[in-house]
Amino acid sequence: MNNKMIVYIIAKMLGVEGAVLLIPAFVAFLYGESDVIQFLIVSAVLGAIFFIFGRKRPENKVIYAKEGLVIVGLAWILWSLFGALPFVLTGSIPSYVDAFFETVSGFTTTGSTILTDIEALPKGVAFWRSLTHWIGGMGVLVFVMMLTSLDDEHSMHLMRAEVPGPEADKLVPKARATARILYLMYFVLTAAEVVFLMFGGMSFYDALLHSFSTAGTGGFSNRNASVAYYDSAYIDGVITVFMILFGVNFNLYFLIRLKNWKDALKNEELHAYLGIIAGAVAIVTVNILGIYGNIVHAFRYASFQVASVITTTGFCTADFNLWPELSKVVLLGIMVIGACAGSTGGGIKVSRFLILVKSIKQEVRRMLHPKAVTIVKINGKRVGNDTIRSVYIYFISYILVMMVSILLVSINNFDFATTFSSVLTTLNNVGPGISMVGPVENFHMFSPLSKLVFCMDMLLGRLEIFPYLLLMSPELWRRRF
Repeated sequence: MNNKMIVYIIAKMLGVEGAVLLIPAFVAFLYGESDVIQFLIVSAVLGAIFFIFGRKRPENKVIYAKEGLVIVGLAWILWSLFGALPFVLTGSIPSYVDAFFETVSGFTTTGSTILTDIEALPKGVAFWRSLTHWIGGMGVLVFVMMLTSLDDEHSMHLMRAEVPGPEADKLVPKARATARILYLMYFVLTAAEVVFLMFGGMSFYDALLHSFSTAGTGGFSNRNASVAYYDSAYIDGVITVFMILFGVNFNLYFLIRLKNWKDALKNEELHAYLGIIAGAVAIVTVNILGIYGNIVHAFRYASFQVASVITTTGFCTADFNLWPELSKVVLLGIMVIGACAGSTGGGIKVSRFLILVKSIKQEVRRMLHPKAVTIVKINGKRVGNDTIRSVYIYFISYILVMMVSILLVSINNFDFATTFSSVLTTLNNVGPGISMVGPVENFHMFSPLSKLVFCMDMLLGRLEIFPYLLLMSPELWRRRF
């Protein structure tokens, strides 16, 4: 294990976080708030860490997959630990555990909150809260890699450890160039949404914050009522479309950029993703028709909530906690499936769901035709046994983490719907659940232990479990690599 290189890369990443904190400090300054100094203090501390540990690159620069997983796991925890300090120092969230929960929820783009009065936040603090979504959406390491060179020769190990989905591929030969291409597309889509929202009457500040949250599929709003505050069919429609767009694998946008429309539009995961959305919207629309009186209103609220849940964004324009049970079950189901691999969304990913379904079909065919040669294909290509095995292991790990988390959270003695959905929504990085953690509720009533369990679930969900399983392995720390 190349410990010196791990320390060097993490210190460099913390230095970047210190530089990023100057942006909300500037926002606070623009609005004449006194919170500027608190942001500058945290920025200075992170800058000092960088100057002590991150200026000189070690002679041994080699890192492999194990170092990549360790760096990613530690980096997300440390970014969240330091990122929570502005909330505490400004007095916006006095409890450090609550501030840590809010920051982890931001960086992992979960969107669950402990805040009961979001509109009371200072402008600079609210900006930092939403900015964590935008940075975390594409990934903390990908963000740092886009700005600076972490390790040109081996940085793909870092990207593969962080980019969600069963596989992560280079778009171009160098990982840093890949990161910049990803962020260029990310920035263009975010900027487009800002413009469209401003056409709908949002202020630039509100449009920017909601675009940050949509892009990262996080769901933090600077309004207590979330997007419902604006009561605008146009704004609902714009955000619905962009939530769906940010839930698509960004590799497809790269193919479109290369004018390879044929391969992009033939993508099997994309078809399944859009098909699941269409099916869920149709079921929910019919199911809530009696509540909203006409199909247009029912479709408007159904499509927004379905897009918000499957992309794990977490915005709301209606309290689906009051909807019929069928609609709630549909939403919980697509909450687990989530968005596409290589997107900013959470969940187990549509590609994994496809592989699981096709693997089951393959086993059924084997039973019917024992001598037949059956293979699993995605986009016309054979899915390797290693990939199928990793999907099985991920799914089993996912279930085990969920069971342990539910057991720990049940100590609060809340009803089962609250306990189950709170774990499900944090593990899948969605935000709202049902019952006491519904779309118009929050997580403030949970014990500090439960909040820390949720933080772990959010991190496990965002980094897809294995980096933290590796960190918790005693063998990692005993063995000399």
